[in-house]
Amino acid sequence: MKEVVEILAKALVDRPDQVSVNMIEKEKSYLIELKVAPEDMGKVIGKQGRIARAIRMVVKAAATRQRKKVIVEII
Repeated sequence: MKEVVEILAKALVDRPDQVSVNMIEKEKSYLIELKVAPEDMGKVIGKQGRIARAIRMVVKAAATRQRKKVIVEII
């Protein structure tokens, strides 16, 4: 799931070298932290958070196979 977030984020931003993804695994869930350059923050979030919501939905769909919950935070 970390790779999915990283691929999606790098495709959206102007500075893909500054994208970093950190995944913290807990018992029944994953916490994925996405960090991008400050000038790319709007591209990752999108208008009214639509792109961020879409990223979360894709990752959540991938996590259902492993029966775990996923939280994606954009920092």
